[in-house]
Amino acid sequence: MSAFVQPCFLYPPNIQILDLATLVSLYRSRGEPFDVPAAEIVSCAVTHRIIKRTKRWFGLHYSQKAWDSLLTTGSEGYPLTPAEFNILGLAGLPPQPPLTREFAQKNCGTTAELGYLIINDLVQFGFLEATAGHELYLAERGEIALDGISRRLYGTEFKPELLWYYQT
Repeated sequence: MSAFVQPCFLYPPNIQILDLATLVSLYRSRGEPFDVPAAEIVSCAVTHRIIKRTKRWFGLHYSQKAWDSLLTTGSEGYPLTPAEFNILGLAGLPPQPPLTREFAQKNCGTTAELGYLIINDLVQFGFLEATAGHELYLAERGEIALDGISRRLYGTEFKPELLWYYQT
């Protein structure tokens, strides 16, 4: 992938070393407020300033202001990453319509297990629509989020060639 235009949330590149229970726990607790214990020192991953109240993302800590600065226009507060970009993009323009959940999980740019969790949340937040046959479609809210994350990551409107699937 090319260099990102603006800072964004990123999943750890070695996420595959996590066991499933840890992965689920970290994913589900993302963005929850966290009070740093008095004996610990934590700094913001963006500003590098010491903070006492944070929001966490896979072991990284953010001040509220830094967290808000990483949220993408059109994401409605949902933290979008390149993995969400890939899933939303595949749903919008699938290489082999219709897009199946399994194909999206395998081609999201991270582990299939994390892809499964991401897809569930994208459906729950109304960015994707899923059928009983495990087919995925981009919802209107998803189109707006896809445009926002494309502009954040690449500084341009969405193009299929930006997807991880076409770069590998």
